[in-house]
Amino acid sequence: MIKKMGYRWNLRKLMADRDMFQTTDLVPLLAERGINLSREQVFRLVTQPPQRLSMDILAALCDILACQPNDLIEIQVVNEQVRKTAGGDTGGPLPAVRRTAIRRPEGL
Repeated sequence: MIKKMGYRWNLRKLMADRDMFQTTDLVPLLAERGINLSREQVFRLVTQPPQRLSMDILAALCDILACQPNDLIEIQVVNEQVRKTAGGDTGGPLPAVRRTAIRRPEGL
């Protein structure tokens, strides 16, 4: 059994708590910290949970928002226990593996 993990991205909420309502507000603040992202990249960063995030961007966001990484990223267990199976079976032992031999018919 494995746990399926997820996270909640709180950047938009933290920005709103600091009266920052435009995603473009972050562009110059990030640039001051050496992070040069386009307006479109910052928009995606604010509106969508990132799949990958550099430590430099994370550190810059924490500095801008005066917060810690765990304020931005809230770890959650999405599904308590998930079993990885192809057929969707959620229990019981796995079937025994049988080796198969392929034989040619005689005379060919």
